[in-house]
Amino acid sequence: MSTKLGKISISPIFKQILDLIPPSVLRNAINKYNSDKSCSKYFAKEQLISMLFGQLNKCLSLREIAMGIDQSPEFLADIGLEQSPAKSTMSDGNAKRDYRVYEELYHLLLKHYKCQLSMRSEYKVIKEIEGKHIKIIDATIMSVCLKLFPWAKFRTAKGGIKAHVSLDEASMIPDIINISEAKVSDRRGVDDFRHEKDTIIVDDRGYYDTKLFKIRMDDQNHFVTRIKDNILYESVREYDLPDDKDEHILKDEIILLTGKAVIENNIDQVEFRRVAVYIEEGSRTVILICNNLEWSATTIAELYKRRWLIETFFKLIKQNLQIKTFLGTSPNACKSQIFIALICYLLLELIRRTLSKINHRFGHFVILIRVCLTQYNRLGYIVNNTQIKVRAARKRQKNPPNLFSHQYYEKDFEQLLIDYI
Repeated sequence: MSTKLGKISISPIFKQILDLIPPSVLRNAINKYNSDKSCSKYFAKEQLISMLFGQLNKCLSLREIAMGIDQSPEFLADIGLEQSPAKSTMSDGNAKRDYRVYEELYHLLLKHYKCQLSMRSEYKVIKEIEGKHIKIIDATIMSVCLKLFPWAKFRTAKGGIKAHVSLDEASMIPDIINISEAKVSDRRGVDDFRHEKDTIIVDDRGYYDTKLFKIRMDDQNHFVTRIKDNILYESVREYDLPDDKDEHILKDEIILLTGKAVIENNIDQVEFRRVAVYIEEGSRTVILICNNLEWSATTIAELYKRRWLIETFFKLIKQNLQIKTFLGTSPNACKSQIFIALICYLLLELIRRTLSKINHRFGHFVILIRVCLTQYNRLGYIVNNTQIKVRAARKRQKNPPNLFSHQYYEKDFEQLLIDYI
């Protein structure tokens, strides 16, 4: 005999989200970096709770987090805090606690929920490369004030923080993240990015680099990269294009790269594919290079087309999470905030993909969670039963008194409000 779950929960929505972080996983991350060493209060767990609350509420300052989280002693106890954090305590924690504890926690959670996050429901397989892992690489910049963030140099009068990201194409979840000042080039930001054998890597022309090509081929990876306009090469042979299909493929040929850098990296005798693709949106042509000689030109073009998924990812986190306004000015505080935002993104996607039976768009889903964050309802009920409705108001009195009518002018206004309420 089955029983229907009710609507009410003994824990607020925020606590139910926090419960998705297994205590053992959090403890392993904390122990790895001794994050709670010499702490008498405001441990790594308390910092995570406070900053996640700020992410989900899109708080613009530590003061907003402190005010929002200090709702009642019962609420504090229900979300696992002994006391509400002070603004100064949060500021010290962000500045001093090693951000790598949250970087480690993110990767441990990604590993823990790998099966649940392995593929999006809307994912479409490319038949020719079915079963292969596809990683999309790009970087995004969060602009900051150079006077407040002197370490984040970008241009003469402008500062910026850059996130270099390797995004898994099937799950749309980042698996490698490097945070740097914005002046670090896209290419140099991925020096430490390494992928397992047979991974397909897709990136834009900012990553056209013969040394990087050599590293990827040594790792037995395949790559599709947009070519820069000034590269030197020799055409070896050209493939015939069909007349009745794939009209967006303008050219498909085998080439040898030439130049000093090519010889230095010992790839001057390596054959590459050069594919010219017409992009209808914008009426432009892009030239791609690939180290796989067997795939069809259509597959290579489709792989590059999916590079735009990472632009969608950057847009989602910038619009719906708090990574454009930083709550601390030190490198450590900024990196902590970004990795906690990524933890938040991972947990929200986990809920959206596994618990929700409604196909919520991510932006709408974040808003739904935000407005219900402190409600004592079941998370499953909220994501599946909360709908936008037109609801009629219920009048408490037929003729409520007018507070500003002349008969009230002489009364004490505070007492009048109490009487009215």
